[in-house]
Amino acid sequence: MDFIQQDRIIATSAGKEKQQEVSAAVRQNGQTLADFSSIYSKDLLPAAGGEEMTRAFLQELVNILLTYISKSSQRSSKVLDFHHPHQLREGLDGFSLELPDQPDNLEQILVDCRDTLKYGVRTGHPRFLNQLSSGLDVIGVAGEWLTSAANTNMFTYEVSPVFILMEEFLLKKMQSIVGWSEDVGDGIFCPGGTISNLYSILVARYHFYPEVKTRGMGALPRLALFTSEHSHYSVKKSAAVLGMGCENVFVVKCDERGKMIPVDLESSIVAAKEKGLVPFYVNATAGTTVYGAFDPLNAIADICHRHTMWMHVDAAWGGGLLMSDRHKMKLQGIERAWSVTWNPHKMMGVPLQCSAILIKKRGLLQGCNEMGADYLFQTDKPYDVNYDTGDKSIQCGRHQDVFKLWLMWKAKGTEGFGSQVNKCLENAEYLFDQLQRRTDYELVFENKPEHSNVCFWYIPPSLRGLQPGTDRDMRLHQVAPRIKGRMMEKGSLLIGYQPLGTKVNFFRCVFSNPATQQEDIDFLLDEITRLGEDL
Repeated sequence: MDFIQQDRIIATSAGKEKQQEVSAAVRQNGQTLADFSSIYSKDLLPAAGGEEMTRAFLQELVNILLTYISKSSQRSSKVLDFHHPHQLREGLDGFSLELPDQPDNLEQILVDCRDTLKYGVRTGHPRFLNQLSSGLDVIGVAGEWLTSAANTNMFTYEVSPVFILMEEFLLKKMQSIVGWSEDVGDGIFCPGGTISNLYSILVARYHFYPEVKTRGMGALPRLALFTSEHSHYSVKKSAAVLGMGCENVFVVKCDERGKMIPVDLESSIVAAKEKGLVPFYVNATAGTTVYGAFDPLNAIADICHRHTMWMHVDAAWGGGLLMSDRHKMKLQGIERAWSVTWNPHKMMGVPLQCSAILIKKRGLLQGCNEMGADYLFQTDKPYDVNYDTGDKSIQCGRHQDVFKLWLMWKAKGTEGFGSQVNKCLENAEYLFDQLQRRTDYELVFENKPEHSNVCFWYIPPSLRGLQPGTDRDMRLHQVAPRIKGRMMEKGSLLIGYQPLGTKVNFFRCVFSNPATQQEDIDFLLDEITRLGEDL
């Protein structure tokens, strides 16, 4: 017997003795293995003999999560138990945000877990209609649990072999769905759509001006970017972060439906050139945040081709429609883009966060971002180092966001995702139809929704006889925020509101949770009426 085997036998024996001592101590104190009042984190694995207590603790945690998941799907449960920031800061019913010097026992830790879920928002509830990302997919949750247990980093194949290959397969699948051929395409999963959009600008600039990587913006002409007035604010934010400046982002007008007007795009490009700027990048949006509008991609691609500009499509919200045979034609022309942002954590219901930047030309991500750190990216490793993808990223450490999507895709198939998307858009059409029939609501625009966004005003009795004008607008502007406040206090549902341009505050309902049914939409309209009829 060698020394290693002998040490293992001794360690195993000691572990069993420790585990028996813990079990005996628990039973002697009249506790069950689910009583953690005298158990601390130091008693869990990797502590000797910690396996039984670790199993009991994790089982109790699973019970907490199962209860939460079950209640999230029950319409009798609240969407939220609202408290003001000062109330949570001061502590509620034994729930304290203060950090102790001495460790709390595991009983308190489990209480903290329950309370954290209790005072949060149930984004998986069928009546949570507040954000573009909602729902609670059990397979996705399982993927997230496994991801946390693996706790690995996505920079090299040696520490993340399976997940690196999963990312490659997912990116290729998504690129083929976009419409790119197999011999092109690159990409990476990012921490959200804003960072994906930032990558598109970063790579576009490097494509036209590779010297920026070493010499900086001082070596470049003054660059101009173009995006619609309904696009996501991340385009301006990225221009600021990358040193190009918000003032050099030209905002292009949209039509009444929220689509970029191609003629205005071309005139903006000409105007920028006349001012001495160099236009290089256009952001087209497939599924705007508020209206859910799809820019005319083919017309924009024609303009980009004429002016030799990079065309990016921000399909963070609308990319999920590519999974639907019924709705994917709304993204016609996306295959002509040089880069695409796609957030599976939105329309596809993958747990946050899960966002991809797809780049048509291979090698740009690597060339733009690589620094070749010797302690990570050695070239003489015993495997194909092309799978050390970490130098494509502006990050070093990168969270593993691919497994939950891969697992959900295996569980649903492409057809399952397509059916899920269809259901959400059917809900939007149902809400649109109901709003047209009711006299206490007005639609922000009369067109049938392209996406699952539906925008509307509730008109309380006190405003229904008023003529359109400044006075009515001022009073109507206050209605949605006041109803939202009452809604949060009651906790019955959650929906967003905002102004847009000259339009006063209106409600925006978005559907991305397949658990939402027509009965929830009926409840939404009746509940808003109940909460606002005295305004």
